[in-house]
Amino acid sequence: MEAIRPVRRTLLRDRAYEAIRDAIVAGELAPGAVVRDAGLAELLGLSRAPVREAFSRLVDEGLLESKPQSYTRVTPLVAADVRDAAAVVGAMHELAARTAVPRLEAPHIEVMREANVRFADAVRAGDVDAALTADDELHDVLVRVSGNRAAAATVARYTPLIRRLERRRFGEGGNCRSAGLHDELIGACAERDVAAAVRVTAEIWGALEDLADVEP
Repeated sequence: MEAIRPVRRTLLRDRAYEAIRDAIVAGELAPGAVVRDAGLAELLGLSRAPVREAFSRLVDEGLLESKPQSYTRVTPLVAADVRDAAAVVGAMHELAARTAVPRLEAPHIEVMREANVRFADAVRAGDVDAALTADDELHDVLVRVSGNRAAAATVARYTPLIRRLERRRFGEGGNCRSAGLHDELIGACAERDVAAAVRVTAEIWGALEDLADVEP
């Protein structure tokens, strides 16, 4: 059966990484919670090896901390870490905007508009998962069109640190990023106005740096 091949180890590692990362960002694994490879492997239906590999990556990315022969646990929410991550991710989005805006076509703009409608609807409904998913889809258009793999990798690495705080603020009755700012960004993109797109992008991500100034 040529179509049936063993699942590559890297795919199992990635499955474990994504599942544990998402649980941390969603707060299902709370700050300070101790995690054990055996227990999570059982929950995920995997062996312990890919879970250990996922742990190593999550430690490197700042979502887990580990003391050899002692514990592995979810890192606390630290305002300075979130602020630093927002600054770096914001800079990557600004870089992406500079490159992508001249390359955008009508279908790209439409994807951004549709994502912003879903974002605004989700914010009104108090649906944080849908709001953050739509937000990611909107901004990912510029990252993808820019074609900058280093920027995309940096955004993917550090955005989860920011999402943890955004989710908490949303749950405390706060708001996600403004749909109005998204409208400004989309308008600048439609007009191929690179300077305006970069300015609005900086404003969006600067607001997240400000959010981190309030201790969780």
